[in-house]
Amino acid sequence: MAPLRPGGSWLALKAIPLLAPLFGVLRGRRYTHQWLPLLALAYFTEGLVRAVTEHGHSAWLAVAETTLASILFVSAVLFVRATAKVSRRSTATGT
Repeated sequence: MAPLRPGGSWLALKAIPLLAPLFGVLRGRRYTHQWLPLLALAYFTEGLVRAVTEHGHSAWLAVAETTLASILFVSAVLFVRATAKVSRRSTATGT
């Protein structure tokens, strides 16, 4: 299903799976950030395939999708690493 078609587009439906982790991310829940990279990898893969196979405007949108998925992946991993240090410190001190 191409993201851009004359007379309408299903591009907005791709954002629906991102609503699942939204509240966990906004509340800073570590568990949500732990499984979020798996979701980002699906978007990364889909964008990469489309960037290689599509032409024109669709290819540029696919490159943008791949870039945003990469940013999401890296930021979620960094959040988990940063909060792991905090949780280890609080466990070691007994609080």
